[in-house]
Amino acid sequence: MMQLPARIGKYELQEFLGGGMSHVYRAQDTVLGRMVAVKILTEQGCADAEAKARFLQEARVASSIVHENIMNVYDFGEEGGKPFIVMEFLKGQSLRDAIRSGAAGNIRNRLTLAVQIAKALDYIHQKKIIHRDIKPENLQVDQTGKIKLMDFGIAKAEGMQLTRAGFTLGTPYYMAPEQVLGQQVTHLVDVYSFGILLFELLTGAKPIMGESIEKIFNKILYEPLDMAPLQAAGVEQELQRIIAKCTSKQPQDRYPKLFDAASDIERYLGVQGSVRTVTTSMPTMSAQQAAQAAQQQRPAGMPTMPTRPTTQPTQGWQPTQSTQQPPNATMGTQQVPEGLPGFVSVLPAALQNQTGVMVVVAIAVLLVMGLVYFVISLLI
Repeated sequence: MMQLPARIGKYELQEFLGGGMSHVYRAQDTVLGRMVAVKILTEQGCADAEAKARFLQEARVASSIVHENIMNVYDFGEEGGKPFIVMEFLKGQSLRDAIRSGAAGNIRNRLTLAVQIAKALDYIHQKKIIHRDIKPENLQVDQTGKIKLMDFGIAKAEGMQLTRAGFTLGTPYYMAPEQVLGQQVTHLVDVYSFGILLFELLTGAKPIMGESIEKIFNKILYEPLDMAPLQAAGVEQELQRIIAKCTSKQPQDRYPKLFDAASDIERYLGVQGSVRTVTTSMPTMSAQQAAQAAQQQRPAGMPTMPTRPTTQPTQGWQPTQSTQQPPNATMGTQQVPEGLPGFVSVLPAALQNQTGVMVVVAIAVLLVMGLVYFVISLLI
């Protein structure tokens, strides 16, 4: 760790934020005056050609991405033999901390976060970039509920080979089977990791655990995902189906793109939202309760309309059609609204008012005038 305050390029390092093979600092851009985060590869990392190549690749990959749910990269360079990346300074907390503290909110809020993650990943997949390290620590949630994907340290652009033969990169709990086996990876490894992350978002626990890497890998490769924690948490079948599809052992059985998974979650949220709206904003009332409510709201001095006694249908009876009478109707005869001519009763219901009568009269006058003009033209 560098002695602070320190300076690299135009950036004044003010606070150490953490790191491993690379250290991250909160810094001030002395030219633009904005707060940034500066990630610097350590001496140990610089001595490792593979680590240095991955760091430079992260800078190139991340700087080409602009998305509202992906951390912005402003600049990168090298000073004193140490490469560095200048990134957006994110406020808030990691998704890991948000899950532990309960700040991720209820299931609906968590699903909203999941949609943002899926769309961010779908965006980088469109750019032929595979993240390969999706986990709660690599996602930051701000105070407004917006999530940011970060850390492209082992991201892989299509056609690029940086990993040593036989060496697997990624966090074990979230790795896809083909990633564990060291096979050629595609964007579908991110689809798998997203499914594991969604499981953890909804239950608060990882779906795959083990005392050793070997046991974890064995579960990933050979054991079906245990859905019991989802059921215990009250997660509905549709969400379980989405998780199961994302985490299929065979890549071809997963969602072909995460946009589709995001759409399914949004569809679920939309249906649930409409159901909740109906049940909370439109409480049902019996006929007697409705009549009492109307009586209480009636202005003083207005006469009370008589109410017909209601009878209960015989048990087991089901109406085949509506028995409700239309307004102003009696047993098969149409009543004319007061003050209007009698012919109104033959007009459609929409025209049985003063405006409708005026429209009908105007049309009749135009027809008569047209007829008169036609007759005169024949006589002349």
